[in-house]
Amino acid sequence: MEKIFLEKNLQVLAQKYNVEVAKALIIQAKLWPNPNINISNGIYNTQNKRFFQIADRDSTFGEQGIQLSQLIVLAGKIKKQVKVAETSYHLAEYGLYDLLRTLKLALRSSFFNIYYLRQTATVYDKEIGALKVIVAAFEEQVGSGYITQTDLVRVQAQLYSLQNEYQLLLDNINDQQSQLRLLVKATPTTFIVPLVDTIAIQNTNPLAFTMASLLDSAFANRTDLMIANGNLLLSQQNYSLQKAMAVPDLSVGISYDKHGSYTPFFTSAGVGINIPIFNRNQGNIKSSRIVIDVNKVQLQFTKDIMLEQVSRGLQKAIDADKLYKQINPAFANHFDVLAESMMQSYKQRFVRLVDFLSFYDSYKQNIVQLNTILSNKINALENINFFTGSNLFN
Repeated sequence: MEKIFLEKNLQVLAQKYNVEVAKALIIQAKLWPNPNINISNGIYNTQNKRFFQIADRDSTFGEQGIQLSQLIVLAGKIKKQVKVAETSYHLAEYGLYDLLRTLKLALRSSFFNIYYLRQTATVYDKEIGALKVIVAAFEEQVGSGYITQTDLVRVQAQLYSLQNEYQLLLDNINDQQSQLRLLVKATPTTFIVPLVDTIAIQNTNPLAFTMASLLDSAFANRTDLMIANGNLLLSQQNYSLQKAMAVPDLSVGISYDKHGSYTPFFTSAGVGINIPIFNRNQGNIKSSRIVIDVNKVQLQFTKDIMLEQVSRGLQKAIDADKLYKQINPAFANHFDVLAESMMQSYKQRFVRLVDFLSFYDSYKQNIVQLNTILSNKINALENINFFTGSNLFN
């Protein structure tokens, strides 16, 4: 399932393209400005009345000029731009990994939710089937003296209530199926039937890892923490770049002028630079410095979230495991025997209708709770994987 998800999920594919975009921008950041060439020629020569004269035999007439210039980037701006682009590329990679972490949790949660909801649906199906048999029998016997109209209405009301709950349960399953299909890019008509090693889940102990080891894993593998660190580094690099942008770049060039200067065939070299009197990039420098402080706060907040999530996640997993271990493992296996026994007892009038219906309702509620407890345990373990950025419980 996860292999199909990695190959076909469109969100993952789009983020991979974003990584390639960021990688291409590193190439762009390394490039120097192109040289500039300017060629000019006179439109009309008033001395010999010729248009666009390029040359003459004695070079007395005609005007041409050529200028070649190159911008020299100073203050290490190119290197600083490359560092910014490289960090942006790493952030795009971290974004991909964080997306994978989030979508994997959604994938696995939907997978296990569908499994346990289907287990619950099986109980509803059995109970509804049994009540349908009873309703059919009651409808034949009502008025015969053995079954009253009141008893029939009670059983029908119980049946209708169960059918409504069952439909809501099926809607929930179908919603989970829809989300799962989107994650693995399956067709809308596909119905995914999860297979789960319930023994392995039941035997998984959340105390297999200490709080310290979980935190170590989180600090090493949490991609949102990597993103927060990367954003801080990026803001620091951008601050350095903005200070460098305050240094004007140098323009150097050479020129040739045929007749437009004080002497024919004038050749010269020159340099040019902006004088940083008014614009010294003050606003961008101040803004980038403030962004550093913002990202420092955001990094600390991300760490606080991580610590709280790991701590609370471990406690929830321990509580869910403790609750599960209090359940009799043979409880769910006695339904058929108990149901048949209760049915025979009711037919022989050993139990009242109220007790008979109460049995079915109590059993249904207990099975629902059992599956909820099992689902909560696996979801708690999956949350630990998510909070630590690893597959400690697989």
